[in-house]
Amino acid sequence: MGFKQLRVWQEGMDLVDEIYTITKRKGLAGDFDLRKQIIRAAVSIPANIAEGDELHTNKQAVKHFYIARGSAAELRTHISIARRQGYIPEDIETSLDEKLKKISGMLYKLIKAREK
Repeated sequence: MGFKQLRVWQEGMDLVDEIYTITKRKGLAGDFDLRKQIIRAAVSIPANIAEGDELHTNKQAVKHFYIARGSAAELRTHISIARRQGYIPEDIETSLDEKLKKISGMLYKLIKAREK
């Protein structure tokens, strides 16, 4: 099938596009450390999904899917920090949080399927 066919990878890539747009906003663009952390965590999600899927062993795939889930949690935290610092409004934080929870849930289901 290939990782590009995985819906969770596609959702992750869409999220990366959105994150790059958001991190160009005034304020957040100037907070280089937080901006870098946000982008790094976002990119890690689809990158680890791809890497895990391409390894072709369920044990290695699951390990990378767990890393992707961890990156989603990390990104949720970074987004909350950005909102608390006034870099993004609450509605954007809420929207991103919902997308990240969805991706995390999709990864959980993928992990359970590969662990069998």
